[in-house]
Amino acid sequence: MILLTKLNGPEFALNADLIERAESTPDTVLTMVDGTRYVVRESVTEIIDQIRTFRASIVALSTRIEVDVPPSPVLRVVPSETE
Repeated sequence: MILLTKLNGPEFALNADLIERAESTPDTVLTMVDGTRYVVRESVTEIIDQIRTFRASIVALSTRIEVDVPPSPVLRVVPSETE
């Protein structure tokens, strides 16, 4: 999610993965994959930088996550009674 400011004032969080298109006309207009449009104060360049930073933070956090994997069972060869 990235934080943006609507042209008329309030700040909101937007799922950057759902942005289809960003235009400067001269206001910045974001068109979402479902056709919803948002007019925001940030420039297209600022939005791209926010998306890049957000995605980089996800990659950085993923390298710090420790996964608890249960140890695999130890397999041993058991001699048969006929040997």
